[in-house]
Amino acid sequence: MRDRDLLIDLTRLCSRHLEGLQPTGVDRVTLAYLRHYRARARALVRHGGRLLRLSHRASDRLFAALLGESANPRRDIQLSVAATHLANLRPKTGSVLFHLSHSGLEDPIYARWLGALDLHPVYFVHDLIPMTHPEYARPGEDQRHRQRLSTMASTGRGLIFNSTATWQSCQEHRRQQGVAPRVEELIAPLGAEPLPRPCRERPFADPYFLVLGTIEPRKNHLLLLQLWRHWLSLGEVVPKLVLLGRRGWECEQVIDLLERCPALAGQVVELHGCADQELSNWLAHARALLFPSFAEGFGLPVVEALSVGTPVIATDLPAFREAAGSIPEYLDPLDGPAWLSALRDYRDGGPRYHAQRARLRQFRAWRWEDHFALVDPFLARLRD
Repeated sequence: MRDRDLLIDLTRLCSRHLEGLQPTGVDRVTLAYLRHYRARARALVRHGGRLLRLSHRASDRLFAALLGESANPRRDIQLSVAATHLANLRPKTGSVLFHLSHSGLEDPIYARWLGALDLHPVYFVHDLIPMTHPEYARPGEDQRHRQRLSTMASTGRGLIFNSTATWQSCQEHRRQQGVAPRVEELIAPLGAEPLPRPCRERPFADPYFLVLGTIEPRKNHLLLLQLWRHWLSLGEVVPKLVLLGRRGWECEQVIDLLERCPALAGQVVELHGCADQELSNWLAHARALLFPSFAEGFGLPVVEALSVGTPVIATDLPAFREAAGSIPEYLDPLDGPAWLSALRDYRDGGPRYHAQRARLRQFRAWRWEDHFALVDPFLARLRD
């Protein structure tokens, strides 16, 4: 690719970094693409009502800031974007553009920008959950997501799906709409970024269970908190429950339990975010990762936990089966007694716990090199 004419839309990643937010699963995908393609790419950002292509120098400075290689990343992000505003560099026509989040695609002006500049977008489809499960999304998010898919369909050169489950959801949406796919498509499972080696010292001396992800209705934290309150009332030795993730939207019942339930005080530990080293420590020493979610497009925490040898107890979802096979323990997300039975066994190091530990020896996570071994030739085909 001469003249680094591959573009990566980094608007969401820049915005979240400036807000001091830790990367989500969506952001980890963008960071992986940035690492893989940085030598061949320039940055694209949406700012001030314009679509800005950063220069080589500004792109390199922005890449370093987002990848943790800058002493002052906030300043470097702002300087990179400001310099581009002054230079007024428009994207080169005919460039391939990676848009790896769903951010901004609900705005019709984005499609007009792409058409006017003759860009060739390759979109990453993470899930269709706002449409398939609108009750777990913000009000109006289902319509916004429909517009995002419409933008992808009308402007895209290619679509990359994180799982067969997500691709099948998209196929069902098209069937209902009576439309056929008009772009090239690829299913490429996400890679698991190797985490730093965990410290030998455990975060807690006693066993604990871990939940990883934003607190929102879809993640079903409410089941676990109610279950922990009941478990504590039985007079048993109850492990701590660690919630690692920031508070999201429409989770008032969960927040009420966290802030106003005396029984849970000190027994449920809430952490709003952490760096990779701390994440590695929490994951590696947990008795199990708990994932009672109602819907997922992939479920990267499941793969990350299994990659470090930590058992997983999760909802029986197609995306989880696809990523982790039969290794996790799968349960109904509404069956509280079944979850309590499993938790007791894993607390005590019982037969179910040791059976999964044995299954774990067979697990091999996809790495990002496996992912890009599919994406690189796909991109080459799109450019021919």
